[in-house]
Amino acid sequence: MLECGMLERDSRALKKRSAVLCKQLVVDELLIQLLQAEDILTESMAESIMRFEGSSLPHPTQEGIAAKRARTHESMEFSLDADSPINTPVLPCTPDFYLSRCKQSYRMNSSPRGFALVISNVTFDPCAAPDLDPRKGGEVDDEVLRKVFTELDYLVTVHRDLTAQGMRTCIENFSRQQTHRTVDSCVVCLLSHGVEGAIYGTDGQLLQLDWVFEAFDNAHCPLLQNKPKMFFIQACRGDEMDCGVEQIDGPTRTCSPSCEQRDAGREGQGDADSRQRGDMGRPRIKLPQRSDMICGYASLKGTAAMRNTKRGSWFIQELNTALRIHSRDTHLADILVQVNGRIKEREGYAPGTAHHRCKEMSEFTSSLCKDLYLFPKYQPQY
Repeated sequence: MLECGMLERDSRALKKRSAVLCKQLVVDELLIQLLQAEDILTESMAESIMRFEGSSLPHPTQEGIAAKRARTHESMEFSLDADSPINTPVLPCTPDFYLSRCKQSYRMNSSPRGFALVISNVTFDPCAAPDLDPRKGGEVDDEVLRKVFTELDYLVTVHRDLTAQGMRTCIENFSRQQTHRTVDSCVVCLLSHGVEGAIYGTDGQLLQLDWVFEAFDNAHCPLLQNKPKMFFIQACRGDEMDCGVEQIDGPTRTCSPSCEQRDAGREGQGDADSRQRGDMGRPRIKLPQRSDMICGYASLKGTAAMRNTKRGSWFIQELNTALRIHSRDTHLADILVQVNGRIKEREGYAPGTAHHRCKEMSEFTSSLCKDLYLFPKYQPQY
């Protein structure tokens, strides 16, 4: 039986005839969403129904679009979508896989694997930040993150609705925890309204993301040196809404000419000058100011992030799904590539609004120096 009570044979019959039926039906939005949720209607079929000239469903108007835009000032984190957070348990890593990957990847043996900090701003001060609407659905995201990282063997702390100074204090305290000494990694998740390079506190003040990364760099957080530090940012990075473009017919090919950048004469130059030497004349190992970090962003620079008001944000939904299914045998950078692919396929479904068929594109940056496997639910025996 399907969740809606439909027999499997009926579902197969509907799928078989869906191409014909979509040309003949005039239905309401709720039914369209239900049929899409059951994979009976594709997005294009739903669009075909919506375009049917006899449909009584409202069509977007310039007045409606303008009104909607005014109601979603900062984030445009809005869509009507049929997906819900996946509840599949995190799949376990096998001993054979661990043994085949552990030597060339970051150490990930500690239990807990590390500490995870989640800061989720949902409700904003109407006096101090009148332009920042409540992030409906944001509470779903922080609960999803709490559950998935708990299953991945992280000790998770969730803070909600902090001012900019409150976030700063919370992050400083977290980065200075002496308990980082005994674990192999850490996770920081920040969910709020935002602009490029910063996120809002509930008081309407901004916290710069570069300061956040600095708090965990090799100089300011020595207990996490050479350990992977994961950041996930669910916030807008601008107010541009990605309306998408039409895909051209036929395959496209991107040519990236190879380019080898050489710093002529620099290799080895000043080696003796740049190294501090110990008493025995051996060079001390130095680290870059910032390394071993990976950060996933919900959207590209300048663009808005999408959030379902009931089911949470697209990015956190897809991250949750990918971590649960693929972390058993996929390193984190590849998991975030998979998240990008899933986000690329999604479209907003909100007929009559500016968000209908809107798009989002996530991205990530990385200074990881090895593969980062989480090896879920596996603890090596010594």
